[in-house]
Amino acid sequence: MAAQSQYEELARQLSAIGAVKREMGRMLPQDCPPASAGVLTLLDRHGEMRMSQLAELLAIDMSVTSRHVAHVCERGWVERKPDPADKRSRLLRLTPSGRALLEDLAERYTAALARYLGDWTDTDVGHLIELLARLRTSFGDCRTRAPHDFTTRTPAG
Repeated sequence: MAAQSQYEELARQLSAIGAVKREMGRMLPQDCPPASAGVLTLLDRHGEMRMSQLAELLAIDMSVTSRHVAHVCERGWVERKPDPADKRSRLLRLTPSGRALLEDLAERYTAALARYLGDWTDTDVGHLIELLARLRTSFGDCRTRAPHDFTTRTPAG
């Protein structure tokens, strides 16, 4: 197990990752904030879905999800269509322009990572990918957990 000082440094480094995320967010088109990119990404990954499922995947309130969906629909990136199983509900689906935007975003992100990590070896990038995937696995599905009181817990407990 890592020493307490290592966990403290890891906490500082993870907190500083926010600056990296903000820099990556600056690469998005002005009319596509990070939340919109998240909506598009989830619809691409999981296919068409109801707003309630999207809210669950985003781990945000339905009213906030509704605003995000309105934004992407207004721009023609997502369409709402009747749910054949329940005509009162709507399914959200990526449009061809939404898919094209996602392809553009992937190119922007890939180019930025290549620029910022250009002096890293392939092995270093591979280790980063492996460790980040492992970190995500260790945390599991954070959407389904109740808040914890970490004041009395130790890394081992």
